[in-house]
Amino acid sequence: MEEQKVKYGFIPVASSITSVPAEEIAKELQIHLAQYEIYRVDENSVGRDIPILFLVLTGGTEQKTYHLITERKNYFHHEPIVLLAHPGNNSLPASLEILGRLKQEGLKGKIIYIDERSNKDCWREIEKTVKYFEVYYQLRRTRIGLIGDPSDWLIASIPGHEAVQRVWGPHITKIPLDELKNLISQVTEEEIEDEHFAFVNKAANVKEPSKKELKNVVKVYAALKKLVEEYKVDCISLRCFDLITDLKTTGCFALSKLNDYGIVASCEGDIVSTIGMIWASYLTNQIPWMANPSRIDEQNNSLWLAHCTVPIGMVANYKLRSHFESGLGVGIEGEIAKGKATLFRLGGHNLDKCWISNAEILQSGTEENLCRTQALVKLHGSYKVSDLLSEPLGNHMLLLRGNYGKELSAWWDMFIG
Repeated sequence: MEEQKVKYGFIPVASSITSVPAEEIAKELQIHLAQYEIYRVDENSVGRDIPILFLVLTGGTEQKTYHLITERKNYFHHEPIVLLAHPGNNSLPASLEILGRLKQEGLKGKIIYIDERSNKDCWREIEKTVKYFEVYYQLRRTRIGLIGDPSDWLIASIPGHEAVQRVWGPHITKIPLDELKNLISQVTEEEIEDEHFAFVNKAANVKEPSKKELKNVVKVYAALKKLVEEYKVDCISLRCFDLITDLKTTGCFALSKLNDYGIVASCEGDIVSTIGMIWASYLTNQIPWMANPSRIDEQNNSLWLAHCTVPIGMVANYKLRSHFESGLGVGIEGEIAKGKATLFRLGGHNLDKCWISNAEILQSGTEENLCRTQALVKLHGSYKVSDLLSEPLGNHMLLLRGNYGKELSAWWDMFIG
């Protein structure tokens, strides 16, 4: 295995006075770890930009392992430490001592105990850990394009860009809104002809929007796509209401289409929701719906979510409506099918708080006094909708199809919480 091709590494640590050669102890574990693309690297690799696990082969390794970890922390402050322990040669007691010291210093870490006799899920735990590290490193490589400033009303959803990068990893690139407006004005009807036809033709109904409004929102999509390519960003957040006031059009279709295309795109310049959407998409391979919690029912522990856009791939069918607040442009009224779901929200001054609940989609709605796509969602587990009234993290909530609460919480506990 050529070291430069290693995706995940482990460093074996053994005492110099062990009566059993370290190579002999490591041999069997090394074969198993290779099945998960975790390969042996030397101690000089502690600063490499790949996940590093520490295989504690014997007792008497506490100081040596601790110093390697300390060196690792000079490069990657927020990465948790994973110790691999096995049943023999005082590996476990040494690992317990090491993790005990790390916890005293407020560092995050865990021990994976590799023993198929008493811990049959140990390899599954390693597989999960590798997946979680992959998400962590994907986030570190992510570039967000913030087009315009966050909307003025997002007073609890404007974390500092430095904090976002320090805690979560993504880099934020600011893109002037005027650049988008100029690009929109340059998009020709010929460029959008196929996209416009498919968008309108697949709709179950077109109610308020005019032909011109329908074409204009597709132009917004074409222009946003060009910005993504020009700035080489992986996802965007758009100060979309300025398009309504300045151009009499909306970003609702454009954001929906980008999300369907696999490019996370959020409304209103909401960086908090953008981070949540990216995180969930990397972990679950689906992009959540971003929506307002518009009504709550404490007795039934449920709430109505509503927004004027939704990934079209997430709905059974959709109608083309006007944007709710303004009556202009195009909003999407999607029908979200019943079923299991996960509702969550990030927050906090440093984006270091999280609210996660498994849930169930009970029905879609079509009321005229809410944003166009509407879903009634019932919470399951210990969380109550009344918690939102006493300890809110902010407005927008994120909805995933399927129960991912346990997986989101496990990743959060490992890297952020």
